[in-house]
Order: sequence, then structure tokens, then C-alpha cells
Amino acid sequence: MKVITIILLVALMIMVVVSLVRGIVAFLQSTKMDLEGGDERVTEMQLRQNRAMIARIKYQAAAVVVAMLLLALAS
Repeated sequence: MKVITIILLVALMIMVVVSLVRGIVAFLQSTKMDLEGGDERVTEMQLRQNRAMIARIKYQAAAVVVAMLLLALAS
């Protein structure tokens, strides 16, 4: 059971990093588009950024729950 939770925790941590990078890339692209002045495309990039950051928060919460489960199993 411990091995499965450790693998799950590592997978969730990887997903957190991936969603963080995707959100940062969307942020950088939207900032570049703000400078160029495209309103409709900026809104799309801001939505993509928000979705990536919300996904990151969900993955972080799941990782915390799995870490707590792992600590409970260790006791």
C-alpha cells in the first residue's frame, strides 16, 4: 500500500509542476499579447492561464491528501 501511495504522490507532484509551467507559459504569452494590443486573444490566454492554475491547486490538494495518508500509514 505504501508503494502505491508513493507512486501516486510522485505522479501528483509531476502534474503540479506541469500545470505550473503551462500556467506560466500562458501568462507570458498573454503579457506579450497585451503589449501588442489583441483583446480577444488576450481573454483566451487569460482563461487558459486560470484553468492551468486551478488545475495546479487541485493537484496540490490531492498531493497533500496523499501525503497525509502516507503519514497515517507510517504510524
